[in-house]
Amino acid sequence: MSGSSGGPSAVLSADDGLPQRPQPPFKLSRASKDIAFGSLAGMVSKVFEHPFDLVKVRLQTQPSDRPAMFKGAFDCFRQTYVKEGARGLFRGLSMPVFGATLENASLFFTYNFVQGQLRQYNGLSTPSSSSSLEEDAEKPLSMGYLAIAAACAGSVTSVVLTPVELIKCKMQVQMVAREVDILNMSSNAFTAGLDGPLTILKKVIRQDGIRGLWLGQTGTLLRETGGGVAWFLAFEYGCRTMIEAKRKAAPNSDTPITKKDLGTMQLIGAGALAGISYNVVLFPADSVKSTMQTEREWASSGMSGQTQFKQRGFLATLSNIYKTRGIRGLYAGCGVTCMRSAPSSALIFLLYNRLEALADDWGI
Repeated sequence: MSGSSGGPSAVLSADDGLPQRPQPPFKLSRASKDIAFGSLAGMVSKVFEHPFDLVKVRLQTQPSDRPAMFKGAFDCFRQTYVKEGARGLFRGLSMPVFGATLENASLFFTYNFVQGQLRQYNGLSTPSSSSSLEEDAEKPLSMGYLAIAAACAGSVTSVVLTPVELIKCKMQVQMVAREVDILNMSSNAFTAGLDGPLTILKKVIRQDGIRGLWLGQTGTLLRETGGGVAWFLAFEYGCRTMIEAKRKAAPNSDTPITKKDLGTMQLIGAGALAGISYNVVLFPADSVKSTMQTEREWASSGMSGQTQFKQRGFLATLSNIYKTRGIRGLYAGCGVTCMRSAPSSALIFLLYNRLEALADDWGI
């Protein structure tokens, strides 16, 4: 970063005469970095992972009292592409991108904020630092304290995320749910009457009130709290293991080694491990949540076999999935989810850490 030997932007140091980078006109607060970098990383990763997420939701929410519509993830991909085209694989993308912005901003902000509070509680606070990289290198927290911070981040994020995922799931299944009613229509007519996010939002509020936007909150809370712990701890464990290896390789070095000293592939590896860990831990909770959020769509199409719709609670939905489809039903879509979450999480952590390192280098 500092290899330039001159130029109009270089400033000479009074001490050694070497060119120095000028002071930035502003300095971002720790919270601003978490929100900005988390949001950007989430947006980029969501565009990549959305087709996989759509397949996951459609596999999870198939009516439990009818034969499965899809043989597996590949068959769901194929049917979606044949019937809806490439555009169909990105159905409902606007809400996930919006949700990913909120989700990752909330996750990283809360995670680092709680870490700061725990450092103060333990007398480890470094209030002058606006960098999590510096704090983690100088005074790292134990994995137990990191688990507390991650659980808090996940639980807070679940409140923000549930309404977004509700609308996203409804958008992703409405195409399949309408097949019975418009089976003989042309491809254009097949998709013309599908509701957008604002229409679905208004419909949910009209039918169930504001409270209806948090349908499936129990499942999201369990998934985000437990999954958040697995996500952050897997990444931290991977990074700390590689940092320790670097320290052992240079035992006489006095320079602290941080995440910004890790290579791109090392960050990608730790991020991929985090993504898989997040999904494997509490995937059944996500299946129950998705089913609860889309039951009305299946019932209105007549595909669920219900003559009159009645919303079931979390435990009742869990019991019904297990009775009708067994453990496989609770893990429907888990494979394709891990396929997309590994590279997606790798991308999130890579972008977030590289942006934070860049901000540190520039003194922003």
